[in-house]
Amino acid sequence: MTLNRRQFLAAVAATAATSAPIAFAAEDRAKPDEARAMLAKAIAHVKAVGKDKALADFMVKPGPWVDRDLYITVYDMNGKTLAHGANPRMVGKDNLNLQDANGKFHVKERLDIVKAKGKGQQEFAFLNPMTKQIEPKLMFFEKIDDIVVACGSYKAG
Repeated sequence: MTLNRRQFLAAVAATAATSAPIAFAAEDRAKPDEARAMLAKAIAHVKAVGKDKALADFMVKPGPWVDRDLYITVYDMNGKTLAHGANPRMVGKDNLNLQDANGKFHVKERLDIVKAKGKGQQEFAFLNPMTKQIEPKLMFFEKIDDIVVACGSYKAG
């Protein structure tokens, strides 16, 4: 199942409605270096405990894989979401053709980059689970075996 822009915005609204509002100051935002560090730890975790255990671990809230506006997202090489630390409803969905708020096919772009280079980074617009606003996000990602593990930080909108 692919999501069009209307379905994406509905998923965004559902995430916002089911998450507890939290006051979130600019100094509470995770920095890009923190996202890179969490990604490196997540890759090491997959290697240490295996894919299945790691996928389950990445979904635990609260837990070590969800920190403020940082969380781990994992896709298969076809764009299916295998783990999503901020929105468990995304798990199992084919998000290859998912568009961000600006119409960018960010999952497809991410997979194209990882197929060419094995890892990378990109910018797109996505719901910040802390502010409940669509904000620019800098995502870092890396392929390990047959999955893509990702973590990103949000920029103030």
